Amino acid sequence: MEPDNTTSDTMLTSLRNPRVREVVRLRDRRHREQLGRFVVEGRRELTCAAEAGFPLRILFHCPDLPAGCDSSLIQRFTAAGVACAATNRNVFERMSYRRTPDGLLAVADTPALTLSAMTPAETGRVAGELWLVAAAIGVPGNLGAMLRSVNAVGASGLLVADCAVDVFNPNVMRASVGALFCTPIAVADGDSLRRWLEQRGVRVVLADPLGAHEYTQADLTGDVAIVVGSESAGLGEDWRRGRHEAVRLPMRGRVDSLNAATAAAVLLFEARRQRMAAAGLQLVAGVVAPSAASSSVEAAGNAAAPR
Repeated sequence: MEPDNTTSDTMLTSLRNPRVREVVRLRDRRHREQLGRFVVEGRRELTCAAEAGFPLRILFHCPDLPAGCDSSLIQRFTAAGVACAATNRNVFERMSYRRTPDGLLAVADTPALTLSAMTPAETGRVAGELWLVAAAIGVPGNLGAMLRSVNAVGASGLLVADCAVDVFNPNVMRASVGALFCTPIAVADGDSLRRWLEQRGVRVVLADPLGAHEYTQADLTGDVAIVVGSESAGLGEDWRRGRHEAVRLPMRGRVDSLNAATAAAVLLFEARRQRMAAAGLQLVAGVVAPSAASSSVEAAGNAAAPR
């Protein structure tokens, strides 16, 4: 499908239309990688992609569905130079990967997710770099949820090691609820990633059920990369033989493990908590503010200061 810089006034009604068939084929990872394109679906995801400056090739919208009849949103994309094409409901549902599509779907160019192009996120940082390493994660929903957590805590980014799942898989995108487009991501083999972290002076902490310490006892401040492996295989020996600190999450019930994405979220928020505490900060109604302890120290210092 070649780029189209014009907005079509003709509604797409045939399932055999080349544009429609091309979108359907992009469900397949091999086809996505071959063409260097992927599908972005949903109002929230497309809004995040647009705000992040992702280049969209064409936007499809269905006036019979909720978001697809939002003329102001469609005009926003048109004003940004995105080609738009309307479809009937039958065609849109064929292109959509979702059971209940909202009526908006676009084709975008796949960006290069290389370590050399990686720029750590600055928004929400308290102190030091904080990375999440997703090591050989094979479940798209887990990878998407990890992206969501990385973005939620204001971490530096997500590093995908020995990728077992395509980052632009539709289920990754859906589980990330748009975080895919506003979170720094790099994909690399494990060896390259470990060298990159070492060169940056980033300390590696492994999530391991057999870890020597509980996660709350570990120092997660400073420049840290938290490594979480797949639920089925855990972390490979390449990570374990690096003599990195390994931490565990205490399991008080009958189950012996957590979902990988859940474990990652717990560790990331603990790292965030420790960093805020070290900086004398706390969350008050969702806003970062000086902690009571730091405020008391400051007040005492002001009282003792000569006037």
